[in-house]
Amino acid sequence: MTTLQTVFAKAKADNRAALIGYLPAGFPSKEGAVSAAAALVEAGCDVIEIGLPYSDPLMDGPTIQDAVHRSLTNGTRIADVLRTVEGVAATGAATLVMTYWNPIDRYGADRFARDLASAGGAGTITPDLTPEESQPWRDASADAGIDTVFLVAPSSTEERIEAVAACCTGFVYAASLMGVTGARETVNVAAEDLVKRTRAHTDLPVCVGLGVGTGAQAAQVAAYADGVIVGSAFIRRILDAPDEAAGRASIGELARSMAEGVRTRA
Repeated sequence: MTTLQTVFAKAKADNRAALIGYLPAGFPSKEGAVSAAAALVEAGCDVIEIGLPYSDPLMDGPTIQDAVHRSLTNGTRIADVLRTVEGVAATGAATLVMTYWNPIDRYGADRFARDLASAGGAGTITPDLTPEESQPWRDASADAGIDTVFLVAPSSTEERIEAVAACCTGFVYAASLMGVTGARETVNVAAEDLVKRTRAHTDLPVCVGLGVGTGAQAAQVAAYADGVIVGSAFIRRILDAPDEAAGRASIGELARSMAEGVRTRA
């Protein structure tokens, strides 16, 4: 298993930000999710987030909702998510699961943490789990040897940022804007200030997501963040492709542009 600590140490040594790609398990198909993620790794992604499909994705914008709907229609279950993690981790990329809390709670926190670690997963991102309710999951994750990642937002107070950062072990996810996911024409200017504010409370890497859709935007964010997170832009290319092979080629092209961007740090 490649750890987040290894990824960020290498990126720092290379004087660049890490590139983090997101795709849901089971999209565009159960097997296609692994091959699409592998295409991202081959094109330069350092970390892959595998989304656990959920029927009530409050944070997800229309593009990711569309992909998640297709995944659920494909019959994707937690067992399939874990198999996807295993396949992606075999590429050598640090592999996370991004999931709402309810599926973990229903599966069993200790069991999920153990099974994720056994599949080669490096940790989780839990966007709707609050610091006040996170201790059981943090304990289960620590026992299994996997990292925890939580989110801060531009609206977060200093006290909230401090509380969230204290719950993180892998990195802190800085959401660049309030609202749902999705590529934008520009990245919210509040993101840079949020990164600065978060760094005052932690020595962990701070990574920016929500709204990054081009290589130029990746370079912009990489100038001040330790990692650049991209999801909707990759998913949109797969949705627009005529078949899975074309989708892989398209996201590979975009990932190469973004990989160049995080090395440019405009």
